[in-house]
Amino acid sequence: MAISEVHCDRSCFRAAEHATRLALLTLLLVAACGDDTAPTQDDAPLLIDGGTVVVMDESGLILEGAAVVVEGDRISSIIAAGGPRPANARVIDATGHLVIPGLVNTHGHAAMSLLRGLADDLPLMTWLNDYIFPAEAALVAPDFVYWGTLLSSVEMLKSGTTTFADMYYFRDDMARATIDAGIRAVTGPHVIGFPTPDFATPEASLADAAEFMERYQDHPTVVPAVAAHALYTTPLEAVEAAFRLAERYDAPFQIHAVEDPSEDVTAREQTGMGVVEALESIGALRPGTVLAHSIYLSDEDIQRIAAGGAGIAHNPQSNMKLGVARAAPVAAALAAGIPVGLGTDGPASNNDLDMFDEMDAAAKVQKFILGDPAALPAETVFRLATMGGARVLNLHDEIGSLEPGKRADIVLVDVRRPGLTPLYSVYSHLVYAARGSDVATVIVNGRVVVQDGEILTVDEEEVMERARGFGERVREVMEEVAAGREGG
Repeated sequence: MAISEVHCDRSCFRAAEHATRLALLTLLLVAACGDDTAPTQDDAPLLIDGGTVVVMDESGLILEGAAVVVEGDRISSIIAAGGPRPANARVIDATGHLVIPGLVNTHGHAAMSLLRGLADDLPLMTWLNDYIFPAEAALVAPDFVYWGTLLSSVEMLKSGTTTFADMYYFRDDMARATIDAGIRAVTGPHVIGFPTPDFATPEASLADAAEFMERYQDHPTVVPAVAAHALYTTPLEAVEAAFRLAERYDAPFQIHAVEDPSEDVTAREQTGMGVVEALESIGALRPGTVLAHSIYLSDEDIQRIAAGGAGIAHNPQSNMKLGVARAAPVAAALAAGIPVGLGTDGPASNNDLDMFDEMDAAAKVQKFILGDPAALPAETVFRLATMGGARVLNLHDEIGSLEPGKRADIVLVDVRRPGLTPLYSVYSHLVYAARGSDVATVIVNGRVVVQDGEILTVDEEEVMERARGFGERVREVMEEVAAGREGG
């Protein structure tokens, strides 16, 4: 029996045991109250009270000593300091905390946490072709994807990320891991123009992709999306087929775009057009299309993207680490009205998933490149990590701010720390001083998944033990790859 199957069996057993206990508790409560419609404690509103609430609405509203009321999976109201609180609520004391929208990571490859540190300090194409692609071909399987995604989900949740977009293989196992962790994920079918661990061709990947899209259409935390790797790895015809599937379901569409200057050269050789122009030719530059990286953009590219409504996932730390000799034109993109969000990229090229680090890097890179300390100020950067990312994923009506009616994706940052004392500017602290380790509580879809810095949904030690086991397998495979390279 596969590792993932063992896990599922145990999870199912635990879930059944929990459900039985909950049913017995409900019967006892009903008997005690003499009312078969009496609500349980879990039905009561959740009151996050006494913190500094960073609403992240259009005006950038910040409310001291306010409260956020959650009913079910939605925010029902924001109550100012001194306003009446619901009497029957479950209370989280947010005193000494910043209450912020959950962070949105717009680009990554979560399962690659199992390849973190495998190959560093190399050019992008060398890193990919000589190390990552061979390792993936030998190692990636359903259990690898499940445990790697689960490991990354724990890391992201504990550092304040509540939504992430992912491009990887074995979509069902990826989705299952995010559900078990309790994180919101934008993920699904993925095509690339060469054989992968799960499908031999793009056509095979898309053959049953509609089944995945249908299954998760109304899921509370999995947002079905379609991805094509890039035009330098995937023929335009296959990219268009993937996009048509996303279009059919009004779903996000993800693709790497001009991360390296060679991509435009390759695209012109194959299609007669640059990357952005080729995507425009198939109608793919529409809202909900996520252009990962978008570094080597011309002025014409920016105009095309702005006209179409697509968004950019900016990954500053990964780009810097891979020695990309240019920064993405984030300030110019924002000035053109293009939605921009932040992403970590995969943990094998970053090498962490801390969005607070990403905010800090994003702000400083633009100031450095442009020679302007006023470029990309802190409030703008925090917006990129919340509402900006939500807009890139076309989820801005659901997440990204703490406004009534939106999904209850909420993070509490403990500012009672030496590195966060005293506090003059909320946005300055969030972008330049706070780190993921300052996160205390995380709520996703109205459910508390991290409390006092501890993950509540999965056994963290078991996840790390599984990861260590995969690490041994990775070492063995890479020794074989190295020997083959030397022998060749």
